[in-house]
Amino acid sequence: MKKITIAIDGYSSTGKSTLAKELAKHLGYIFVDTGAMYRAVTLFALDNKFIKQDFFDQKALIENLPNINLEFQFNKDFGFAEMFLNGDNVEKQIRTIQVSSYVSQVATISEVREKLVEQQQEMGKNKGIVMDGRDIGTVVFPNAELKIFMTASAQTRAQRRFDELQSKGDEVTFEEVLKNVQDRDFIDTNRLDSPLKKAEDAIEIDNSNLSRKEQYNIVLEIIQELL
Repeated sequence: MKKITIAIDGYSSTGKSTLAKELAKHLGYIFVDTGAMYRAVTLFALDNKFIKQDFFDQKALIENLPNINLEFQFNKDFGFAEMFLNGDNVEKQIRTIQVSSYVSQVATISEVREKLVEQQQEMGKNKGIVMDGRDIGTVVFPNAELKIFMTASAQTRAQRRFDELQSKGDEVTFEEVLKNVQDRDFIDTNRLDSPLKKAEDAIEIDNSNLSRKEQYNIVLEIIQELL
């Protein structure tokens, strides 16, 4: 059976990574969570005091990009690859509300995007890959055989994110999460370099009222028709 490239783009907290993981597992494809890569760079910036509230030393981050080594390592217990930053497993640290608050700012830096896009394109050169992010169908793999664009209302996405953080024991308010979602939407769609937008040939899925299983079945049916 031929292998294809599946690009999944969309707004934050639309379940892109969850869908991509499930599809990759079913198809036997490689799964790449590009958001984890940008989150890891953001964690590096936070740890090195390059970014904080009302301060962002972009020059220092750019100069230190050669010191950032990103690697996905497969965890057989969980069934998916985890993000490693300079040899350390940072999968838990990159999912915090703090990292979420700054990741969109870091992702606006052209030098950061250039470094990560190059790595992402290398990962998918042999196809058989499911990659999710903000610019996969428009920049990373503009010739992908299947492009999905996921969206949902800000309130719905904030509730999902809030429930997820609560389940992990993070002390956050719904209002704080909603503001984070709205702020990220604005930055992601208005940045000059590779803004979040739907590719002309992408299939849009609004999952505001869809269950995870319903959404998965819809996309899987599309893939099966393609193959």
